[in-house]
Amino acid sequence: MYVLRRCWQRYRTLGLLATLAIGSAWVFRQTDGAIVFELYQRVSLPFQTDEVREQELVNARVLELQQRLVEVNQENLQLRELLSYEPQAQPEPTFAPVIGRSADRWWQQILLGRGRKSGLAVDDIVMAPGGIVGRIVSVTDETSRVLLISDPSSSLGVTVGRSREMGVLRGKGSDRAVVEFFEKVPDVEEGDAILSSPYSQRFTSGLPIGTVVAVNLNASPAPQVEIEISAPLSSLEWVMVYPKPSVPLPTESAEPIDPLGENLQID
Repeated sequence: MYVLRRCWQRYRTLGLLATLAIGSAWVFRQTDGAIVFELYQRVSLPFQTDEVREQELVNARVLELQQRLVEVNQENLQLRELLSYEPQAQPEPTFAPVIGRSADRWWQQILLGRGRKSGLAVDDIVMAPGGIVGRIVSVTDETSRVLLISDPSSSLGVTVGRSREMGVLRGKGSDRAVVEFFEKVPDVEEGDAILSSPYSQRFTSGLPIGTVVAVNLNASPAPQVEIEISAPLSSLEWVMVYPKPSVPLPTESAEPIDPLGENLQID
């Protein structure tokens, strides 16, 4: 006993440190380091700036959306299997350079350096990273003229991605456009994505166009929203041209009710 007591008095500090080290290693292994991370977060919290905390919230939100996207994709695959859905092959685009643009018609038209010899035709769909740019309105052997969706004379049938509300998009001669709705009280909010409508006669359904930035349900003669066009119309250098839809829509469903009392033709 005397020998043990002397050993304990001499080495008890080392024994306690060794026990603490072994215990800490065991806890770290069992929690995969979570407890250390938690302690670090608590200690460093008073020293974190608002920007750091905001970035953490953004990262958490991105992770949440990624997880939701995975779930939606899985549900989509299951629905396709149940419906025996076979997606149609998407045509390959023709890449065309923007070779002409008038300063006084900057938001109305552009000229492409590809034409009939490259397989382009009137009403072909012109897109850029971000979404729809416009459609071809005339072609020569070597060039094509494109009517931009920002042109005030342009109109395009659109739908709200979230609620499927239908409306008509009109250009404003800038990177903003206006959508007028058919419903008196449409279900639309800021941040909603605007897509080409299934009733559009010249554009494939579901193509991205822009995002809602302002809502005015009291506008006359119809409720409307302002959207920010997602394609970089002000700085186009190259675009992608897709063939116009080959299968026309039925006549009876191609023209929705006109809330303005006009015989409106929707692209």
